[in-house]
Formats: sequence, structure tokens, C-alpha cells
Amino acid sequence: MDFQKYNQILTDVSDQTVSVLMEPGTYIQLALVVLLFGLTYFVANRIRRFVPLLASLPPEHQADQDPVRRVAGKLGNLIFPLLTVLVLSLTAEISDQMFGQAWISNTALILSMLLVYKTLIQDFVKNEFVAFVFRWVGLPLLFLHMVELLGPIIEILESMRVTIGNIEISAYGFLRVALFGSVLFWLGRVSNSTGQEIIRRQDKLDFRTKEVAAKMLQVAIIFVVFLLLLQVMGINLTALAVFGGAVGVGLGFGLQAIASNFISGIIILLDRSISVNDFIELEDGRTGIVRELTLRSTTLETFDGKDIIVPNEKFMTESFSNWTHKNKKQRYRVDFSVAYDTDIRKLVEIIKATVAEHPQVISGDDVPFEERPDCEIDSFGDSGVNMFVEFWMQGIDDGKNRVGGDLLLMIFEAMREHGFEIPFPQREVRILNENYGK
Repeated sequence: MDFQKYNQILTDVSDQTVSVLMEPGTYIQLALVVLLFGLTYFVANRIRRFVPLLASLPPEHQADQDPVRRVAGKLGNLIFPLLTVLVLSLTAEISDQMFGQAWISNTALILSMLLVYKTLIQDFVKNEFVAFVFRWVGLPLLFLHMVELLGPIIEILESMRVTIGNIEISAYGFLRVALFGSVLFWLGRVSNSTGQEIIRRQDKLDFRTKEVAAKMLQVAIIFVVFLLLLQVMGINLTALAVFGGAVGVGLGFGLQAIASNFISGIIILLDRSISVNDFIELEDGRTGIVRELTLRSTTLETFDGKDIIVPNEKFMTESFSNWTHKNKKQRYRVDFSVAYDTDIRKLVEIIKATVAEHPQVISGDDVPFEERPDCEIDSFGDSGVNMFVEFWMQGIDDGKNRVGGDLLLMIFEAMREHGFEIPFPQREVRILNENYGK
């Protein structure tokens, strides 16, 4: 009996297929669909040729282009499938009115929609895992929706419920939150990275304005994604406002330090007291170069490769030294000693000339007198005359710009070359009574 039933179904399908193939309207639709695909492809290419902003970029040049130009080039790839979807939508309606059936146009329309989705994944999703999920989860869902099979599947998933107290969790609700939550977080991440790159490429804005705008964009995107995720989860935002007011009071006390660091970070970026690559000396003596500024903390990199994470509030409540804030030039001194019988006036000129030969020391006739190397007497020591030489240089005398050690070696070699003696501690012992103890 079952065999006869299935045989009858196959016979009916075969008869319907033959009748459809025998109708002239079927071939007219097929020819029309092929013609429309060719027409939209031609029009899309003409549009991209006359609008250079929408032209595709070679892969080797994409990294060097402005993010707006890269996004526009990728949007240009959507012109052909979107035009095809628009034209086939009209064709399906016309075919249904003229021939009483439009299954070829509808099939082509479904393929065009899938092509749009595939192009979006290929051009805009760079993360391999996210692309895998979109391709093997989102694409089947879109296909089921286009063939009107998604509704019955959703009803089946809705019937699969688990009750925990007053909370009901359905399989459809869980999958919906997981799928749309992943999409929202991906959109937030892409929007954040693209927006920050666009902001930081604006040459008319200074560094601090760029950082403030980038951080504000990041906070706004996180807030919007959070609200949209609550909507997907079915949480009433009106009821959440009452709960949020009570929680806000508790967070105001519990997260006071975080809020203080956040506000301090905005103040630092606006008052321009600290910038990336500034050399900072904290009140406790720790020093480092500013490598990163966030709304919570500032990262200082020491010359021995360590990172110091400093809460932004510390820069508001404690004093610190910014060595390179407004002027990169710094003055340093190198100390040394010579014997008492040294010709000091001759030595001073030799040392100043020796120090001026270093390529990182600021010197020359065009340099102001007060910024040229200067050698002076510091004090009279037990074994010799204590001298020092002052000099100016660009940057900090440490790390890659270590100049002090080079100058000490140059001074040592210059003194030996010209016969100047470097003193060392000496003790003179006198025996007053040679017969004492005999």
C-alpha cells in the first residue's frame, strides 16, 4: 500500500514536471532570467567604471588605502547581486501575472539573495570562525526562509521548552540569542575598529582629539550593542530602568575607582598633559615612555622592557614629571675628576670640543650659547679637582639614546691622549718614631 502511494506521488510529480516543461512560458522565463543576469552584470560594471570610488582594489593595495575607500570598494561588489535581486523581484511579479507561475524567477531570486549574503561574508568578515558560522549556519537559515520552511522549524523549536521556576527557556530562544548575539558582537567589533581607524586617519585633528573621539565611539557602540542584545533576549527596558537605578547607586560606591579612572582618562586626553611617546617620571621614582593611553589606565614602558600600568587617577591626585611634554630637548651632565696639577683652562676647551663631536649632542655655531657643551669646575676633592660637562640633546639619555656612557669613554680617551692624569685616592703614611716598639 505504501509502495503504491509513493509511486502515485512520483507519477504526479513527473506529470507536473512534463507539463511545466511543455509550457512556452517556462522557456520565456528562463530566457528572460538569463538576459536579466547579463544586463545587470553589464550595468554594474558600467556603474563601477564611472564611479571610481566603487571600483574594486587589488589585494596588495588594500592595506594602504583609507578605510572609507576600502569599504566603498567592497560595497561596489554588491551592486551586481543587489541589482539582480531588484530586477528579479519585479520579474517574478510580472511572470506570475502573465503566465500564472513564476518558479524560475523565484528560484533565480533565491540564488541572487544567497549571492548577496555570500559576498557580504567574503568581503566584510575576516575572522575565520565568524565566517564559518555565517556560512554554515546563516546561509542555510536564509535559504529556509526564502523557501518558506523556516516558520515550521521555528514552531518546532518553540515547542521544545524547559521551565526553571518562573523562567521558560525554549530551544528557539536560546538559538536566537546565540546567533543574533554573535552577529551583534561582530558588528560592534567591526564598527569599532573601522570607526577608530577612520578617526585616527584624520590629519586635521590632533592626537588627543582623535583619542577622545575614538574612545567615545567605542563606549557608544558597546552601549548600543548592549541595548540591542537586551531586546533580542526579550527583556523589557522600562522595567530594567527601575532596576538600573537601584544598581547604579550600588555601582557608584563599588566602582568609584573605575569611574574616577574613566573620568581622569578623559581629562588627560583633553588637557594634553600626557601623550604617547612622552617620558614620564612618577612620584615614586619609576620612569617609562608612554606607549598606550586608555580610559582606564596609562601604560609606561621602561628601558628594561617592562610595562608599568598606571591608573589614570594617579596622574590627577599625585605629581609627576613629563620630561618631553613640550620640548624634546633635555640637558644632562657628566662628572669626572683630574689631578690638581692639571692645566684646567686647556682641559676645559678640550673636553668641550670632545663632547661636541658626539652626533647626538647639540652643538655648532648656529646653536645658542647656553645650549652648547660647557665644562666647569664642580668642587675640590680629596684627590683631585671634580669637574663636570653639561650638554643638550634630543630625547632621553637612556635606552636607545644612551649618550652618557659614550661621552665618559670619549672624555677618558681624550684625557689620556693629551696627558691629563685621572686622580685616584692616595694615602701618605709617616713614621714619627722609628724606634717605637723596639
